[in-house]
Amino acid sequence: MKTENLQTQELTFPAVKRRQLTRKTRLSRNLVFLGLLIFAIMILYPLFWMVISSFKSYKEIYSNVWALPSEWHFENYALAWEKGIQNYFLNSAYVTGFSILLTVMTGTMAAFVLARYRSGWIDASLLFIIGGLMMNPQVALIPLFEILSLFNLIDTRWALILTYVAYRLPLTIILIRAFFITVPHELSESALIDGCSEFGIYWRIYLPLSIPIVITSVIINAFYAWNEFLFATVFINSSELKTIPSGLMVFRDALRTDWGVLLSGMVIASVPMVLLLIALQKYLVRGLAEGSVKG
Repeated sequence: MKTENLQTQELTFPAVKRRQLTRKTRLSRNLVFLGLLIFAIMILYPLFWMVISSFKSYKEIYSNVWALPSEWHFENYALAWEKGIQNYFLNSAYVTGFSILLTVMTGTMAAFVLARYRSGWIDASLLFIIGGLMMNPQVALIPLFEILSLFNLIDTRWALILTYVAYRLPLTIILIRAFFITVPHELSESALIDGCSEFGIYWRIYLPLSIPIVITSVIINAFYAWNEFLFATVFINSSELKTIPSGLMVFRDALRTDWGVLLSGMVIASVPMVLLLIALQKYLVRGLAEGSVKG
């Protein structure tokens, strides 16, 4: 009888242990899910409130803050578009597009050189680029203003484009270099044997393999350039050249701000980045994962 009891205990103990582990796993999963749900609500609810309030009248925004609009004012979007949001939208698209193009092109070339070659100058350049990540934009505001004034670039789109490129290049180079390091050297060596040039190796081998991290860099730079406010306010004076973040400040009045129209402009400004993130989400996750794990 004692032998049978010991055998039954040995058989039941692993089962009890597995049940306890299963309960702990379910509890931890539920806690993680609850935390992610709360975090999602904290992020999505302000966006939902902004969209709903953009269809309200001025009085209803204050008198009925949390409810749905009693009357949907679609004309708020037409008023926002007529008050100049279309010019701000085009300026933001122009500045963002050119800054992304220059940053990604220069960043991939610099990352190729830093990942492929080894020398004292390469190491010094890498340290210099890493130091650029620590530069605070607010600290360099006055020197940048003087430099741009010297070259007559104040109140031009290139004042923003060149500034955005300068500040986003270090992060772009570090991200892409981390991916380029993982490319096997055998590919480039076989290409050299076949007569391929260094630029051909960059263009035909490294660049096609790094599409996910390149798209990740595009998304990160697009969010920065599209939403940047400080430089766009200081370097641009004329209303015709303002981007969306600084242009929306024109919608505010000293006595009475039409918040419905202002929120409509904010919704219009948010739509391109939301669509870009939804369209390229899989590339963003894949690029960050491959760059962080392999690099």
